Amino acid sequence: MSFSTDSRAISQAIVATHGLRFGTNMPAAISAGRFSSDEPVYRGAKQACTALGFIEIDAECLARAWQAQTVRTGAFDANQWPETPADFGMRAFPPTERADAFAPCPQQLGLYAVLPDAQWVGRMARAGVPTVQLRFKSDDAAATEREVHSAVDAVLGTGALLFINDHWQTAIAAGAYGVHLGQEDLDALAPEQVQQIRDAGLRLGVSTHGYAEMVRADAVSPSYIAMGAVYPTTLKKMATAPQGVARLAAYARLLRGYPQVGIGGIDAVRLPEVLATGVGSVAVVRALVAAEDPEATAAQWMASIAAAT
Repeated sequence: MSFSTDSRAISQAIVATHGLRFGTNMPAAISAGRFSSDEPVYRGAKQACTALGFIEIDAECLARAWQAQTVRTGAFDANQWPETPADFGMRAFPPTERADAFAPCPQQLGLYAVLPDAQWVGRMARAGVPTVQLRFKSDDAAATEREVHSAVDAVLGTGALLFINDHWQTAIAAGAYGVHLGQEDLDALAPEQVQQIRDAGLRLGVSTHGYAEMVRADAVSPSYIAMGAVYPTTLKKMATAPQGVARLAAYARLLRGYPQVGIGGIDAVRLPEVLATGVGSVAVVRALVAAEDPEATAAQWMASIAAAT
């Protein structure tokens, strides 16, 4: 039977070609949940992507991209994992040329330190860390406002780029460089609120955990996209399994044109294989805050990143 009409053969071909790369060689007979099309390539690809361990929304996203790729090229090719933005329904790349693009940030954000308070922000900024994020957790609005303003003051004269996690209105008022939003936080914003951040000139970073979330993030043309969790992490409960470096590399190829940040469970031993995927930045939380000598640890990480990029 030809691949163009036999979804089972398509599914088996994709798993046989990509199974080892994504950590499985399961037969592609696994259930794929529901189908939204009768096209054989779509159905076969969704079965295969489910067998390869992708969650439902990502398997659906990939299957539609594989179908679009087949239509665009005129033939199904099991070797060609989808990585063309248009096949995922994304707009023209590079995103910086779009009319609604957020203000740009450096393509290589380097070591990206996620820090619990303004004191740590200042300490790592003075240590030369190029990108820092204040992730201050408090239900006290006044305390949050003080911490954000203190963090903005703490990076003055250091050259560090400061992103504020979640508190975008306070970030605007304090004059921060940018704001970082999780997927749920971004989804909760009304279009006019997203535009308010854009109009203020803040850079926007967005967390993603797979293909469907990357497509949603791309819809607002952010300044950078973070991808993870690459490895298991105990810092927060994740709705998705660790992505691994094979998926991270595929994500990086799809999102080329965006500054990219790998995050989640990355340590000094794993750093080289993460950087080998092509991401220009690695975000760390505990690696610095829990280090015996945070400044020396930061210097070692920055040297490794500089050598790789």
